[in-house]
Amino acid sequence: MRFLLVDEILELTPGQHIRAAKTMDPGEELFKDHFPGFPVVPGVLLTEMMAQAAGKCLAADDAGQGRPMLARITAASFREWVAPGDLCVIEARIRSRRARFATAEAHVDVRGRVVAESSLLFSFVPQDRFASAWRDEVLETFQKKARG
Repeated sequence: MRFLLVDEILELTPGQHIRAAKTMDPGEELFKDHFPGFPVVPGVLLTEMMAQAAGKCLAADDAGQGRPMLARITAASFREWVAPGDLCVIEARIRSRRARFATAEAHVDVRGRVVAESSLLFSFVPQDRFASAWRDEVLETFQKKARG
């Protein structure tokens, strides 16, 4: 199963900052079991959502280091529930970038309120370790729009 937790990029400064969005579709399978009668997005998926957005920001600034992969969740906190139908706005800032690692701070807003936040560490994995056909369609769509 593949969790695609970023629908669209709203703003992007490659390697520095990203704002992205994800609408939590009420039909998503995860809401059937988490929790019956009280459907909410699991915190681990909110963390993955932030990691995917930050990873897109790093990947957009292709410095030839490889693909950014989440290596560590340094900190994560969850303040409010995210429910079916909620529009999540994800924001991430890259705090540091070295040859092998990068760090980011990220948060998720729903209706203007921070519902989750995290500190993340990424490592860079050589591109040849991945299937050659893999593409980030969300990032490619944003880049095409930006080029006009």
